[in-house]
Amino acid sequence: MYYCLIDFLALLILLITNHDVLFAQREAEKEGAQRNYRHFLYTVILYYITDLLWAWLYDISELDWLYVDTEVYFVVMAAGVLFWLYYVVIYLGIKGKFRSFLTYTGLILFILVVISTLVNRWWPVMFYLDAAGVYHAGIARDVIFVYQVVMLLVISIYALFIVSTSTEKQRKRHLAIGLSGLIMMVFIAVQVFFPTYPLYAISYMLGSCLLRTFVIENEREEYRLNLEIALEREKEQFLELKTAWSLAYTDALTGVKSKLAYAEKVDLLMKQMEQGHIAELAIAVFDVNDLKWVNDNLGHEVGDKFIKEACGLICSIFKKSPVYRVGGDEFVAILEREDYQNRMMLLEQFNQAVEENRQKKSVIVAVGMAEYKPHQDDGYRQVFERADVRMYERKHALKAHSSQVADDS
Repeated sequence: MYYCLIDFLALLILLITNHDVLFAQREAEKEGAQRNYRHFLYTVILYYITDLLWAWLYDISELDWLYVDTEVYFVVMAAGVLFWLYYVVIYLGIKGKFRSFLTYTGLILFILVVISTLVNRWWPVMFYLDAAGVYHAGIARDVIFVYQVVMLLVISIYALFIVSTSTEKQRKRHLAIGLSGLIMMVFIAVQVFFPTYPLYAISYMLGSCLLRTFVIENEREEYRLNLEIALEREKEQFLELKTAWSLAYTDALTGVKSKLAYAEKVDLLMKQMEQGHIAELAIAVFDVNDLKWVNDNLGHEVGDKFIKEACGLICSIFKKSPVYRVGGDEFVAILEREDYQNRMMLLEQFNQAVEENRQKKSVIVAVGMAEYKPHQDDGYRQVFERADVRMYERKHALKAHSSQVADDS
């Protein structure tokens, strides 16, 4: 019963430690080394089941089924070695003639086992069961085991040899692969002399645990770290993009929306107008009076301050509307929802504030406003032109009023 118990425990350990590899397959693991590692685990599971049944059938002397199970045992055993070899060859990046040699060596082993197992039905070269139900190993079985020992020794020595040339990250993995091969080799060699002991199952258990602990887990930790680095880089790129976006869509001098942001907003409004999704919209166009005189006579620093004061005046009245600087002294506000409903009151408040500034000889801003008329206007441009015309009418009126005041003085 201890034989069955060892197989059962080994099977449980493999399922517990490799459940994510077996049952939660990642898209990136469908090819290459990870695929062969998964196939290796599948054959190990099948080996444990076969070996467990072998011990049970041997114990109850069910010779017919025991014979069939022994045949499956040898085939699965060879398949496990083959997939382990394929995994190691791809993982270690072995190329050229040595890769071909190892690949064909594993394939030849598998073919030899299959052929020997078939021949064994007529000529017991692999094994036979005597009349008392006692298992006896054949010469072909010993040769195949020696074949495996030599093959595992070669690949293990190679894996341990390249440890000295590996990077710090790879060294532990390559060492684990080399040691897993050596452990399997030692237990298989001893299995030759003790055919009824579960040594092969123990070798698989120790080898797969080594691979899981020092190769698969190490790889996943590195993958997690690389993913964190990639996410951090993406975050930095997003922040850089956000900063660039902010710079592009924000006017550097005043802090309101830029001409680029205005152009995109106009494109959006035009599409919405074409689709009939806008019913209530007003546009306010602003122009700062006397900016050229200020720049020419007081300097551009004073002129910039003048523009900021004008922008502050606009934003203080049209608080809930996006304001865009579309030229040196030109601004546009898009009035929707609440500001649209209160547009006439806001226009009156703005003109009152301008009148107060005019009396204080502060910044003067002309404004013109126009509403979108869905059944009359073909698009945004017509609304803007009406507002622009009214702004210039207001601008001329303010200048005329200022000239008259100056003449009266």
